[in-house]
Amino acid sequence: MGDEHPAVRTPIFVVSDGTADTGAAVAQATMAQFHVDWALRRFGGIRNETLARKIVAQAEQVGALVVFTLVDRRVAHALIEEGARRGVPTLDVLGGMISQVALHLRAEPRAEPGLLHGFSDDYFRRVEAVEFAVRHDDGANPHTLVRADLVLTGISRTSKTPLSMYLAQRGYKTGNVPIVPGIDPPAGLLDLDPRKVFALSVDPSLLLTIREARVRTLGAPPYTTYADPESLLDEVRRARRLYRERGWRVIDITGRAVEENAARILRFVEGEA
Repeated sequence: MGDEHPAVRTPIFVVSDGTADTGAAVAQATMAQFHVDWALRRFGGIRNETLARKIVAQAEQVGALVVFTLVDRRVAHALIEEGARRGVPTLDVLGGMISQVALHLRAEPRAEPGLLHGFSDDYFRRVEAVEFAVRHDDGANPHTLVRADLVLTGISRTSKTPLSMYLAQRGYKTGNVPIVPGIDPPAGLLDLDPRKVFALSVDPSLLLTIREARVRTLGAPPYTTYADPESLLDEVRRARRLYRERGWRVIDITGRAVEENAARILRFVEGEA
């Protein structure tokens, strides 16, 4: 299933029930705007829900973004749902355009009868939220964070991206900004209403284990402070002090699934709406 390039920093999976050429072209045009290394993997001929879910599971293992062009909405919905469950970002390349054209022309697309009535305002809201989360992942575009419904922050490896993508699938425009030792947080984060910002924390011993595994995976030199216990504890203390000073709500994600952490955050968000 698909041609594969060597794994590099940003993996992108393109899933299609056809050749995957359209999704690949969109991915290539998009990634040309970024100065990052990335790898494209195609999955063509995907026409059942089980295969779609398996691909999302693979994407979770390597931290991939999943771009898809699936005409069969049952397969597309299976892929989206699995992405939300696993915290894997998914982007529907054709669905939004097909539905908009169908609404504009008041015509049914040939791929599936009933599609005209299958897209609601909620669907478009979720698509817009996912696009926002992708554009504001890992500190990107801090100057437009003010448009977010909520923003996640935290030190490295506190599950900011999976949680932000899950919240986006629920229809909330979510940004995430890392707290990096020795670097001041961007003004776009510091200027936000503190009620919009949620700081993620995790038990330091678990965080150390996660970072040690990350270092082994990346082949980083052993002298790096990234997974040094003393440096990590100092990083955690400094981050917690920042959270208190800014008045941000702290969400301890230790031992909790993405869905549970999202539900805790949304109780705050929806309670203040």
